[in-house]
Amino acid sequence: MENERNLYHDLESILYTREEVAGAVRALGERITADYRGKKPVFICILKGASVFFSDLIRQVDLPLEIEFMAVSSYGASTKSSGEVRLVKDLDRSILGRDVIIVEDIVDSGMTLHFLKKLLITRGATSLRIAALMDKPARRVAPLTVDYSCFQIPDAFVVGYGLDYNERYRNLPDVGVLSPRIYAQEEQ
Repeated sequence: MENERNLYHDLESILYTREEVAGAVRALGERITADYRGKKPVFICILKGASVFFSDLIRQVDLPLEIEFMAVSSYGASTKSSGEVRLVKDLDRSILGRDVIIVEDIVDSGMTLHFLKKLLITRGATSLRIAALMDKPARRVAPLTVDYSCFQIPDAFVVGYGLDYNERYRNLPDVGVLSPRIYAQEEQ
């Protein structure tokens, strides 16, 4: 608990408490269950940030489903996307003829998911939707629609519940706005 308290000192504010996140994830799982009744979708977790959300979300979906994992990189140690998307870990199985739901932690510029969506459609997915914990439309530069999201957030740098800055803060159970004093020196 000592480490957790220290991490909270780096936050400007708590944006969503663990209870608010749990309620939103539960509601999203119910919505996806209703939308995919009678189907067996493949949920693709985008590593590493979406792993916490993904784990909680799939347990709220009352359907037969399969899971897959992909890892992409467009940030490095920065708070802004480089705009260049690099595939780090690909799928282990084919998605040909399958209903696919990409699960992401946060969508801001949309560059990463725009890239992934085009890639997965060329691989023959029957349908493809995006589920995100948070949607930040103010930063969108790629033409992309988020089909499911728990929260629409302002243009702030958030961490916790899987989201990180330089691999830190993923273990916070709440979502908070990171204080600019933490990254301002590194961004210059």
